[in-house]
Order: sequence, then structure tokens, then C-alpha cells
Amino acid sequence: MTRGEQLKIARGVAMASALVAFAAVGVLVADHLAAAGRAPAEKGRIRQLEEVVGTDARVASTLHDERKQQTDLSRAREGRGRALAWVLLVCGSLLVGSGKWQLSLRPAPLPSLDELVAVRFPAPRPARRAAPPAVPPAAADGKAGTDLAFVDELVERFGRGREAAIPILQAVQSHYRYLPDEVLRRVCERTEITPAQIAGSSTFYARFRRSPVGRHLVRVCHGTACHVAGAEQISQELRRHLVIPPDADTDPQRLFTLEAVACLGCCSLAPVMMVAEETAGRLTPASARLALDAVAPRT
Repeated sequence: MTRGEQLKIARGVAMASALVAFAAVGVLVADHLAAAGRAPAEKGRIRQLEEVVGTDARVASTLHDERKQQTDLSRAREGRGRALAWVLLVCGSLLVGSGKWQLSLRPAPLPSLDELVAVRFPAPRPARRAAPPAVPPAAADGKAGTDLAFVDELVERFGRGREAAIPILQAVQSHYRYLPDEVLRRVCERTEITPAQIAGSSTFYARFRRSPVGRHLVRVCHGTACHVAGAEQISQELRRHLVIPPDADTDPQRLFTLEAVACLGCCSLAPVMMVAEETAGRLTPASARLALDAVAPRT
């Protein structure tokens, strides 16, 4: 069957359904108007017969027949209404189905030449300009960014080759508690390690930090047991309590650094957190805040 024949059938079904639906609506409206017009006269006859039947018992049969006739008419009208409602439902379904059928048979508009060119040869995205490295602020001990002689000692100890990148980064992390930018630049100047290698290693391994760490390290366990027990709510409450910005893990005073860890080995005490070397378990958001203040006061 061709597309034209299918379109003709779909349009025919739509027109027939619409005509039947209009006819059904017309019958419903006419039936309602007729019933509304007969109602006063029918009620008047019933009222008149009820008044007469009190004095003439022979009128009782006439009153019974009149009530029965009106009841039969009302039931017949209700039956027609239900049947016409089903007709309208079927016609509406046919109208919707035929409309979708016609839409599916319409040919899709051909793309313009500009659209084809844009899809086949997409315009290159402008390259982002790398932001200049920020000068890191002083760490908690006040020595970061000044003790570059330590870098020279590391180079003499581990060598200048590219294979020494991880040991040097581990030593820098252990000494400064994070990886200061000026220290990393000094490493690149004194060795064969490139900035790209340092960037790749420091971002691949989660233990390396590129921002200063606070005086107290707060580890919140997010393992399965702690997660189910509400570790996420505890972390959110601590972030709110310490006023830690959304894109950071350390409070503005650099007193606390909040870290989510996979496990602390205390599943029976879930949820658990550690502040320095102190462990607190079976926490709620409120008790976690009190435990933090008790172990490491914000001073």
C-alpha cells in the first residue's frame, strides 16, 4: 500500500469519526433539551393526578401508568446517553489514532545546506585559555612556599628522572600536607618531570591535594554501613556547621578539612567519623557536630 493510499484511508477514518461524533453530540443535546422541555408538563400531570386520587380511587391506576411511563422514558434516555458516551469514546480514539497515522506519513522536511554542513563539518570549539597558577597561601605551619631547599634535597635523594615523580610528590605531600604550586614548579625546573606528568599524577591519585589542608582533618566514613545509617546527612551538617563553601573541603579559617573516606573499619559503630586520631561512632547530625567541637574546638 502506497503512502498516498494510507493517507486517504487515514483521512477517511478521521472524517467518519468526526461526523459520527458530531451526530452523537447532537443526539445527546436534543435528548437533553427534549427532556428538559417535557419535565414541567410531566410533573404537572403527576401533581394533578395525586390531587385527584385522594377523592377518586379509580384514578390510582392512571397515576401508576403515568409514573411508569415517565420512569421508562428516563431509563431509555439514560441508556441512550451511555451508548452515545461509548460512541464518543471510540470516535475520539479513532480521531487521535488517525491523526498520528497522518503525521507519521508526512514526509520529513529535508535539511538545509547549512544544516548539512554544520553536521558534517562542526565548527571547532574555541580553546580555553589556561588560568595562571594561583599563588597558594601559607599552610598551617607557615612554611609552604618558602622552604624550597627541601625540594633540592628530594631531587638529590630520588633523582632527576621522570620515574621519580611519584616518590617526590609523596614526599612533598608528607612535608607540606599538600602540593604547593611554587614547589611543583621548582620540581619541574630541577628534574626531567614535566608539568603535564605532575598534573596527571596529582589528579589521578586521590591522596594528593592541590589546596592547603586544615589544622584538623575530619574523616567521615561513607562505606555501605555508614551510608545507609546517614553518613551523607552528617557530612552536610558538618559542612554547614563549619561554613565550608560548596566547592571546597576546608573552612575559611583553615582549621578543619572534611574528607569522605570509603571505610574506617568501624562498621558496628556506623555512622563513624575520625577527628585526628579520635573516633566517634553511632552519630547523628547533631551529635557529630557536638563530637567535632569536643575533640577539636574551633579555636
